[in-house]
Amino acid sequence: MTSVTLVRHIRARPSIVFEALVTPEGVSRWWGPDAGPVLHAEMDARIGGRFRVRFRTMDGIEHESFGAFLELVPPERVKMSWRWTGGIEDPGESTLEIVLRAIAGGTELTLTHALLDNPESAKSHGEGWNGALDSLEDLFSPSLSHDTQPMRIE
Repeated sequence: MTSVTLVRHIRARPSIVFEALVTPEGVSRWWGPDAGPVLHAEMDARIGGRFRVRFRTMDGIEHESFGAFLELVPPERVKMSWRWTGGIEDPGESTLEIVLRAIAGGTELTLTHALLDNPESAKSHGEGWNGALDSLEDLFSPSLSHDTQPMRIE
């Protein structure tokens, strides 16, 4: 199995970033690989609680992911199971882990999407998460350039 890891610096405290990761209101403002809208977001942020997010990309295609919260350590860590709802996008279940660490000026966010089917899937997911993290950064510092760091595929 393959994983992709991305690191970003977000100009907000970890507790604020954490809320954007685990609430429907927060997720609705940044989830998705481009500027397309989130159409529906459910987040039951407790161990074993479910999530479901449906979004439309700028090319008009709708995508939906779902899973369960496996670990929650506010405001430091979120781990979820992840799955696409059918089609060729869904090679099976994977995991998404986001670790938040307080740094000068905000939060270092490390996102790891693991148990992906192959390196091509990891690259595709990494590109999607890069777009989503651009939107997350824009929530807190819209006039600044993105702090994109190279993605690591293992």
